[in-house]
Amino acid sequence: MSGKISAIEEACHAKGMRMTDQRRVIARVLTAASDHPDVEELHRRASAIDANISISTVYRTVKMFEDAGIIARHEFGDGRSRYEPVPDEHHDHLIDLRSGRVVEFRSEEIERLQDEIARKLGYKIVGHRLELYVLPLDEDPA
Repeated sequence: MSGKISAIEEACHAKGMRMTDQRRVIARVLTAASDHPDVEELHRRASAIDANISISTVYRTVKMFEDAGIIARHEFGDGRSRYEPVPDEHHDHLIDLRSGRVVEFRSEEIERLQDEIARKLGYKIVGHRLELYVLPLDEDPA
């Protein structure tokens, strides 16, 4: 397999994980994803590169990457686990309930308000996830 080493492959090497050709394909597909694919979509993309990659290989590899802290799993309320490489910087997600599109965003104002609320209640934030579930403005949620 040729090509530039992906960020996920680099993280696997740094953790001493063995990388098979199929794991490399899955790592590169995940690194290249601009969305948050589920296992079925990862399998579709990976098997387009290597037809010998089974869905069970994708499930096992994703679990291995997740357990190693290399990728993050998200549950966006649609019954599917979706994945992304662990980001270098924190970000939040906006989920369009109509299209399923996931938009990553960062708001210093939201981060500041969260810290302020936690402090007022006697806590400090050590981690969080913010997911906003939205519909287009012209659509009635009822």
